[in-house]
Amino acid sequence: MASKATSKAGPPRADGNALHVPVLLEECVNLLGPALTAEAPVMIDATLGMGGHSFAFLERFANLTVVGIDRDPEAIELAGERLAPFGKRFVPVRATYDDVFDVAAEYGRAGRADAVLMDLGVSSLQLDDEGRGFSYSGDGPLDMRMDKTGGPTAADVLASADKAELTRILREYGEERFASRIAARILAARAAEPIERTGQLADIVRDAIPAPARRTGGNPCKRTFQALRIAVNDELALLGRAIPRAIEAIAVGGRIAVESYQSLEDKIVKREMAKGATSSTPAGLPVELDDRAPYLRLLTRGAVKADAAELQANPRSASVRLRAAERLRETPHTA
Repeated sequence: MASKATSKAGPPRADGNALHVPVLLEECVNLLGPALTAEAPVMIDATLGMGGHSFAFLERFANLTVVGIDRDPEAIELAGERLAPFGKRFVPVRATYDDVFDVAAEYGRAGRADAVLMDLGVSSLQLDDEGRGFSYSGDGPLDMRMDKTGGPTAADVLASADKAELTRILREYGEERFASRIAARILAARAAEPIERTGQLADIVRDAIPAPARRTGGNPCKRTFQALRIAVNDELALLGRAIPRAIEAIAVGGRIAVESYQSLEDKIVKREMAKGATSSTPAGLPVELDDRAPYLRLLTRGAVKADAAELQANPRSASVRLRAAERLRETPHTA
């Protein structure tokens, strides 16, 4: 259930620009900007994080209201502090991004948003805090929950899942080719002591992967940590619901931009945007049926990737894939 959030008063505890460099910011502004020309446009930042994208849009579009969604109470509080100078033009909502349609219905113009922005994956706030358990570069508790107020942690998953389930998680969500080997090592390790720290898990994964494979393809722990994070937060199921709802949340003439960071996310985004940009007129008819015409226009040719300048300024942009679309008409089932 979405709910309007409040942040504690007081000076910002950190400079947001130091904590989070928005990925592909100029591209996002250029893609969404044409939809923000109304007298009082509304944009939903469905992945608020530290508020870097929201700050830039509020600064550049003087009449814009941004509604920021995040499930992480700490993100809501810190972004609220950063965006406090914009007053009522920023509205924080604690929710998951699959609530985007309901949020638009409550805060949008005539129940719709003019633009929706989604920057998927782990925020800098979460990744840089070893206490959150997302990073394999330090040592902290194996939590990985984007909302720490409830639900099982990564440590809980590792303690309870059997070998088949662990293998499935690693293979399906991490695309890890050594999933079975890693799962077997996890079961052997937990028989000796609970696996409760990120450092423990990182050591187990490194030991499970053959030495030649460890020397190529980046950090060998990346795929396992990604897989557990996705499982703990049910990310792909949420995203599968969120993209269609986000499209429905924007008004005709509105725009949506989505930044994904791994192939499983990008496949969902690509599928839903392609669906909207494809005619559903039955094959063989000599004319296009008006109510079956495409309801989206793709704004990017394939996915936009970071160029050399972006990579130098923001190394975390290395894997980003940005896709965007414009809403042309109501979808057939809602027309």
